[in-house]
Amino acid sequence: MTLTHVLFEESGSFRTGSILADNETSIQVEMPSGKRCKIKSAQALLRFASPLPVALLTESGSLAEKIDVAFLWEIAGEEEFSFHDLACEYYGHAPAAPEAASMLLALHGAPVYFHRKGKGLFRKAPADILRAALAAVEKKRQQAESIEAWAAELTEGNLPEALLPWVDSLLGKPDRNRPEIKAFEAAAARISCDIPELLLKVGALSSPYEAHLRRFLLEQFPKGTDFPPLPPHALSPLSLPDDLPLADATAFSIDDASTTEVDDAFSVTPIAGGCWRIGIHIAAPGLAIHKGGALDAIARARLSTVYIPGAKITMLPDVAVNACTLEGRKHCPAISLYLTVNEALEITDAISSIERIHIVANLRHHEIEPWFNAETLAAGELPQQPFRDELTLLLRFAEAAEAGRGKPAAQSGLDYIFTIHGDLAAPENCRVDISPRLRGNPLDKLVSELMIIANTTWSGLLAQRGIYCFYRAQAGGKARMTTVPQPHEGLGVAHYAWMTSPLRRYSDLVNQWQLIALLRDMPPPFPPRSAELFAAMRDFDATYAAYGDFQRRIERYWCLRWLEQENILECTLVLRRDDLARFENLPLFTRVTGMGDCSPGQRLLARIESIDFLGLEVRCHVLKRLEQEDVAAEVSEADDMFAEN
Repeated sequence: MTLTHVLFEESGSFRTGSILADNETSIQVEMPSGKRCKIKSAQALLRFASPLPVALLTESGSLAEKIDVAFLWEIAGEEEFSFHDLACEYYGHAPAAPEAASMLLALHGAPVYFHRKGKGLFRKAPADILRAALAAVEKKRQQAESIEAWAAELTEGNLPEALLPWVDSLLGKPDRNRPEIKAFEAAAARISCDIPELLLKVGALSSPYEAHLRRFLLEQFPKGTDFPPLPPHALSPLSLPDDLPLADATAFSIDDASTTEVDDAFSVTPIAGGCWRIGIHIAAPGLAIHKGGALDAIARARLSTVYIPGAKITMLPDVAVNACTLEGRKHCPAISLYLTVNEALEITDAISSIERIHIVANLRHHEIEPWFNAETLAAGELPQQPFRDELTLLLRFAEAAEAGRGKPAAQSGLDYIFTIHGDLAAPENCRVDISPRLRGNPLDKLVSELMIIANTTWSGLLAQRGIYCFYRAQAGGKARMTTVPQPHEGLGVAHYAWMTSPLRRYSDLVNQWQLIALLRDMPPPFPPRSAELFAAMRDFDATYAAYGDFQRRIERYWCLRWLEQENILECTLVLRRDDLARFENLPLFTRVTGMGDCSPGQRLLARIESIDFLGLEVRCHVLKRLEQEDVAAEVSEADDMFAEN
C-alpha cells in the first residue's frame, strides 16, 4: 500500500497533508486547504494511506479522549519510547493510522505524566515528580473553582469573607497571579466596571472618597499614619533649652485658623533716627531634633505635612510640634533674622541669632482680614486694633521689598478655601463650603515677602560659606531642587532656599540644621557632596510632588461634591485652550463638547451631563456662548498644575 499522506508537527501543532514529493531530507506536502508547503523529513511523525488527511485528526482525537493516561503511565517502561511502540502495546496489534495518532495526541496532551524527549519520543515522569505535578494540577483546579465561586458572589454584589484582606492590595499594586485578585478581575469584567467601582458595589469601600484616600495611604503610608512609639531619650531634648538668650523683642504670628504648626512670627521695634528693627522669627525644631535620631527618622520618612480639605497628616508627632511651635504667650526657641530698616524702608543691616522669643499672640486670618484688607487700607480707615501699626509698617516694608525685586511675591487671582462640615468617616454626609480668597491680598503679601527675605538672606549666608542645602531654583518657568545656589527667575533672586517651614517640610528642617551649624561656627551635619543630602533631596522632591497631587485630587473631589450638593445643572465656564475649560467660580477644570469655534477666554454656558466621583471627572456640554467680560485667557502656574490632574 502506498503511503501517500503524512502527519507532521509544525510550530507546536499537529498537521496532516498529502505527499506530493518525498525526497531524502524534505517532503513536499499539500494541505487539506490546498496550500502547499515544504517540511523536513524529520518533522514527519507518521506516514499513512488512510483515512484522508482531513479525517485523521478528527478520528484520532476521539480515540485519544478514551485513553486513560494514568494507565499508560503504569504500563510504560522506564526508558524512552516512541508513541508508535506504545500504541502497539496498548492496542495489542500493529496500530492503524488513527490508533497511532491517538496515542501521539494522548501522550502529547499529558505533559504531567510523560515528558517529551524528541520527535515522537517520550519518557514517563518519575513517580515523585508525578506526585508533585498532580498535586499542583489539583491545586490549580481547586483555585479555578474558588475563583469562579468568588467571582460569582462578587457579581451578585456580595463580598466573600476570604477576599476582604485583599481589598487594600487592589487599590495599590495587586499581585495578579493571586487567585483572589483574579476573582475580582473576572467579576469586574463580567459586569463591565473597573476594580474601585466593583469594590463600592460589594461594600468593600464606603465611598469614592475612601477609595482615593486609601489608595494614597497605601502608596505613601503603607504602615499607617500613626507615629511609632518614641523612646524616652528621643523626647528629652524637646524641653526648652536653658542656654538660649531671651530676645528683648516680642513677636506675633499670622496664620489661618487651622494651623497648629506655627513656623513663623514677626516683631517690630522702633530704634533711634526714625528707623525700625524688623524681626523674622522661625520655629527651631533643628535645636531639638537631631540628625540620625528617632524624630529625624520619622521626619525623613514623611518628608512633609500632607494637607487636604478637612484633614492633615503632620510630618512630626504632636509632642514635637507642641514643643517647637511658636505658641502664643510663651517663650519659644527660634532662629531670628533682624533687619535694620531706615525711613525709606531700605535694609541697612541684617543679623541672625539663635534665641528665645516671647510670642505674645497667634493672629488668625479670619480675625484680621475683615479690618486689614485692600479696601480698608486704600480708604485709610483702619480701626484701632492690636498690632495695627506693626502690620501697617510690615506691609509697607513688604511692598518696598517687592518693588526692589521687581517680582510679585504672590501671583494675582483667586485661591479657594475648602471647609468640610461633618465626619470625614462618612464623607457622603458631609457638607462642603468653597469660598474664594483673593491671592496676593495684603496679609499674603506681607507674609510672603518677609519669608522671601528670610529665605534669600539665609541661603545667601550658606552659599557664601559653601555649605550645601536644599536650594530652590527656577529657570524657564520650571522650578527644581538643587544642592548648590542657582537663580530663581520667578522671584528675581540670585539664590533661594526653603527655610521658613521646618515643622512642616523636611527640606526646611535640613536647611535649618545647616544654618544652625553656620551660626554656631560648627561643621554642618551634611558636608559638601553628601550622598545623604542628595538622597534626601531626591526623596523630598518626589514625595512633596505626590502629596501636592493628592491634595489637588481631593480638592477636585470636593468640587464635584459641591456641584452635586448645590444641585448645579448648568454652569459658566471659561475656555482655557482647545476643549479644556475652567469653572468660573471653582478651582475645577473639565473637558467640554459642543463649543464650536471658540477662542481662549470665551465664557460659555454649559450643561452638566454627568459626574464621576471615582474618575474625578465631570462631563459638560456647551449650550451657548456668553458675552466677553475681559476674561483673561492665561492662568497661573497653580491652575496649570490643577488642569493637568
